[in-house]
Parts: sequence; C-alpha cells; structure tokens
Amino acid sequence: MRYVSTRGQAPALDFEGVLLAGLATDGGLYVPESWPQFSAADWRAMRGLSYAEIAFRVIKPFIGGSIPDADLKQMIAEAYGTFGHRAVVPLRQSGDNDWVLELFHGPTLAFKDVALQLLGRLFDWALTRSGKRATIVGATSGDTGSAAIEGCRGRANLDIFIMFPDGRVSDVQRRQMTTVADSNVHAIALEGTFDDAQSMVKALFNDAAFRDSVGLTAVNSINWARVMAQIVYYVTASLSLGGPDRAPAFCVPSGNFGDIFAGYCAAKMGLPISKLIVATNRNDILARFFASGDYRKSGVEPTISPSMDIQVASNFERLLFDMHGRDGAQIRKLMGELDQSGGFTVSPNALAETKQLFAAGKADEAATKAMLKTAFEAGNGLLVDPHTAVGLVVSAEQRKSGALPVETPLITLATADAAKFPDAVKAATGRHPPLPPRMADLFERPERQTLLKNDYATVRNFIETRRVKA
Repeated sequence: MRYVSTRGQAPALDFEGVLLAGLATDGGLYVPESWPQFSAADWRAMRGLSYAEIAFRVIKPFIGGSIPDADLKQMIAEAYGTFGHRAVVPLRQSGDNDWVLELFHGPTLAFKDVALQLLGRLFDWALTRSGKRATIVGATSGDTGSAAIEGCRGRANLDIFIMFPDGRVSDVQRRQMTTVADSNVHAIALEGTFDDAQSMVKALFNDAAFRDSVGLTAVNSINWARVMAQIVYYVTASLSLGGPDRAPAFCVPSGNFGDIFAGYCAAKMGLPISKLIVATNRNDILARFFASGDYRKSGVEPTISPSMDIQVASNFERLLFDMHGRDGAQIRKLMGELDQSGGFTVSPNALAETKQLFAAGKADEAATKAMLKTAFEAGNGLLVDPHTAVGLVVSAEQRKSGALPVETPLITLATADAAKFPDAVKAATGRHPPLPPRMADLFERPERQTLLKNDYATVRNFIETRRVKA
C-alpha cells in the first residue's frame, strides 16, 4: 500500500513513512493511492467476530506488509483491551430504527481513544524498530489532546506537546491533559482559538529545518493512521444492524471532518452506507458547504459543544481531493484561495455527485440544549454530551423531513461521555453526570500547563528547549 499527498508534490510513502510523517512535505494530507476493496462475502465473514478481530481485517490492507501480522494483532488487542465495555463501541437503541453508537468507553471518555490507543502503540513499534525518537505536536479543541496524551504518555521514544485554546475547553477536558505527570507530556494553553492552534501545527510542519531537527510527527487526524483506525467502527456498527445486506445511515457530529471521513473510507471500500450526515453546531462551515458548494471562513463562536468550534476542517481536504479527480494541482489552487481570500467554491457537478452520499445540518444552542433534555426524558434516561446532542438534533430533522426512509437504520455517533461536559448537561437535565470511579479524583490532581502567546517563535522555542534530545 502506497500513500499520496492531496497536493501532489510530496513523495509517495508506505504506511510506516506516513505514520511518522503526519503532514506531507507539500502541506497536503496523505491518502491511500487506491482503496482496498471488500466484497459482500468479506463483510459477512466478519459477522460475530470481536471488535479486535474485525479491526485486524479492516486495517491490514492499509498496513501493506509494513508490520508483521502478529505484532499488529498484539497492538490491536492491547489498544482495545483498555476500553470499559466488552463490545468496545456498543450500539444503544434510541428509537424505532434509530441508534446511538457509544464511542466513549475508552480511557479518556471520548471517541478519539478508538484511534489514539492504537496510534501510540504504532508509534512506539516503529520508533523502537528504527532506533529513532519523535516529537509529537498536536492541536486539540478538547478531546484529541487528552486521548493523544493517554496513548503516548510514558513512552520512551516520544515527546508529546499538545496545544489547546486557552479557556475554550471544558474543565474536565483541560484537566485530563494538565494532570498527567509523565515527563514526556507537555500541555500548552495557547492564546486564541482552535483554528489558531491548528494553524500553528501546520506552520511547524511546514518549517522543514525544525521538522527534521526534532523528528516532528502528528497525532491529529491529519495523520492518516488516525482516520484508518476509525473506519473500523463504521464496519462493526453496520454488521450489527444487518450489513452488508442493509445500508445504514450515519449522523456524525463534525468539526474537523476526520470522523465522518472515516465513514467515507468505509463506503469507498465497499461497505453499503445509504447516507453520511454531517452535523455541525452554529460554527457551520461544513453545513453551508453542502448546502451551496461554497466553503468560506467566518468567525468562530464559542458554544456548549466546544470541540466543534472550528471553521477550517483540516480533513475536508481529503474529500476535496476525491471530488476533484485526485488532481493535486486543483487542491493546491483551492487551498491557496482559502488562505488568500478565506474561501472557495466547487463546481455544481462536483457538489451534486458528493451529495449522493453526504447530507448536512446544524443545531443552534437552543436546539442543542433542548435535545439534552429530550434525550434524558425520553424514557430511557439517555444522558448525552452536547456534541452528541448536536448529532441527535440533525438526525431528528433528517427523519422528520423524510430524507431518510423509515426502514433505513440511522446511527448517530456519540462522541463523548456526558461527564466530560457536566455543566451543560446538568443545566439542561438537572442531573450531574458522574465521572467513572477511575477519574473520581480528577479535580484533586495537581495541574501542569504552560500558557503561551500565539507566536510561532515562542512555540517553536518552547518545544526545542523542553523535548528530550535523541
């Protein structure tokens, strides 16, 4: 398996190269040169297997022989052995043919654990084999940071620096990053928004001298291995509801587009999916795009679903690449327009073709708060976090509008445990969602973080002086 950059000017790499590179040297994102294909018989053969067994079958073609099967199986088993539910990502019925896919049973109570528990082990395997040391730099709007830290803490060959927008993540999210005592972990509160933090990461990667001197790599969903690991739960959810002989729809709360792009990958691999529905909060660049074909930045507004307070969805470039016939020159042109004028517009034909699989909607603050209450009072006491509530609002709208036939199973991805956003959940439902026992003392643990201004030289110097030299 070889991987190519969406901007067409970086060298093609194998899986191990892509894992350690993160962002391509031309500023693009790596995608498989071709999509592995699974037949209906292949999917049916996975029914009844454990999550880890299905993960091995789905992931193996993307590895392309870079990792021995026995090592890959062991890493997968260890990664998903950290989850608190036997099914790893169980389905919970929420309506007649509506379901919630619970992705939050990992160590940090968010869907990012599904990929990052595996990613940390993949990094460790590759670096140990090569005798190298790497520096991970990531930006987080809330959940990626804690999941990345949990997956990489204490690993001998890694330093990890995570930037989060100061004052724009929940207290639980912040403390899950700042209370980790391992010396290879550095939590940075960056002045500004998540988009500022994401831009800082891209600037660091685009500095070739710095990137090479510190062995820079990424854990954000710009790293292909993150997306790869997330494909698996689309497969397991589909198989649980009759796939591949039924084609479910998935509604995905989305800010950075990585989670729903994994569903697109599953569809490209041959998994029948009737619809992929993007659910946004009032920071709705993705919903606006699917309505009009115009992708244009505007200001980021704080919400009670802060992990989606994003205006530049970095993974969207991967979809654009396929939308434009995998033409790297065209993607460079569009990304240039985004940088220079704040947006671009795709052709009506490209948009129409994409909308055969994708739909989108948004939920404002009032609707999100109302859904938190509705879900809890519906009879089964479903406590959801605000991001999942955004997804449930858009799912309900899709059902009410008739856009989805009643016989189509509709799966909304539950991206975090309600306990990560206790203030918003309690305000809407009157119930304070408890942290699990293993985190009961989270607010008693000492914090360790560094506040930095949004300045490239400052951030670069901090990383250079704090990392362990190889």
